[in-house]
Amino acid sequence: MTKTRERARVKLVRSPESQWEPGGPVTSKQEALVTLPRRELDRIWSPEYLERLARTYWRWLSKISLGLLRVVYTPTTRRIVFLIPPFTLLRFHAPEYETKPDCGVVTWRIDRGLLVAPGGRGEGFLRITVTRPDDTEGDEVSARVSSEVANFYPALGGWGWFAKIGAWIYRNTQLRIHVIVTNGFLRSLARLQLVPSKVGQLRTEIERPS
Repeated sequence: MTKTRERARVKLVRSPESQWEPGGPVTSKQEALVTLPRRELDRIWSPEYLERLARTYWRWLSKISLGLLRVVYTPTTRRIVFLIPPFTLLRFHAPEYETKPDCGVVTWRIDRGLLVAPGGRGEGFLRITVTRPDDTEGDEVSARVSSEVANFYPALGGWGWFAKIGAWIYRNTQLRIHVIVTNGFLRSLARLQLVPSKVGQLRTEIERPS
């Protein structure tokens, strides 16, 4: 089997440990520096490729779970389902995009799902951010890519007397798996294989830094 050639170098950035108190919201962030040829970054520095980066994240989730997790697209939602739609683990609102000359952000606001505590419905978000440094000399440049979950209330965390037990279970299962999967996604960016979006909402280019 031919190994896919890596076109960039990825270095994971040590992030603060995930913040969470039993019964409260979770904040978890993973980051990486992706070093690639400047001409390659210039080529893909556009809203279209921001949307493709977002699509690649969902594709990675399905791939790493061997197809057990699927992403269902509608005009107003994104749903992570376990095998079939009735088992919706997480439902997000449609993505919100923000583009600047040196930064691109895509945010999915969390709606509900089996993994969301009842009191946390409509709270929290998943966000992918990519930034490029100010122009410097050299043929290579390092872009910073981060994936963040914030203000998420996990159903597995429980409440009341069960909260401390639930906290231990959540930290050692769902949260740990999330960190491993996200770091795997960041490492996969070394191949720079950003799959086409299913929606194709964005087409115009981000304004280049002057």
